[in-house]
Amino acid sequence: MHIVIMGCGRVGSALAQTLEQQGHTVAVIDQDPTAFRRLGPGFGGRRVTGVGFDQDTLREAGIEEAGAFAAVSSGDNSNIISARVAREMFGVENVAARIYDPRRAEVYQRLGIPTVATVRWTADQMLRRLLPSGAEPLWRDPTGGVQLAEVHASPKWVGHKISRLQEETGVRVAFLTRLGEAVLPTSQTVLQEGDLVHVMMRTDDVEKVEAAFAGGPEEESGH
Repeated sequence: MHIVIMGCGRVGSALAQTLEQQGHTVAVIDQDPTAFRRLGPGFGGRRVTGVGFDQDTLREAGIEEAGAFAAVSSGDNSNIISARVAREMFGVENVAARIYDPRRAEVYQRLGIPTVATVRWTADQMLRRLLPSGAEPLWRDPTGGVQLAEVHASPKWVGHKISRLQEETGVRVAFLTRLGEAVLPTSQTVLQEGDLVHVMMRTDDVEKVEAAFAGGPEEESGH
């Protein structure tokens, strides 16, 4: 796929390098030609100096054959305008804009432009690390009946199989975060110290699941 990125800051340059390593062709747009230094000498994609919502600049970056467009400059307005130009003028299907103001992000989400609200996301991630107890919803299905959440597991579960955790708590473990990497558990996977457990569960069962995770395996909690 060809992907156009507006903004060659830390996020844009990291995104460009990762996408190129995955085999995509990439063009990066930035007003400041010195910003392209962040891409390093090994980057083989296009470097286009200009404004990301200018149609000629976008054409030079290959927007007409692009399958995706990411707006990750430091300006909310520039990001949302260029994302809308990519979507509405050029018909790019996969478009995302980084927005610093979470109130704006919600408005643009309703306009059909997927947004990443940097401040809100970072604050949520920090809260999950600072207040690890309880369940933090990461995703809910449209009806609100099922959710994906990170649930704090008691140290008593360490050394026990994930399959047992599922049987006793009634949840489906979607994945673990282990040493910063996402891990898809098998029936033989054992919970290790420091693992973050992400589960699918019914929203009605959250309190019951939290209690089961906090209590440890049945014989150890005196049942």
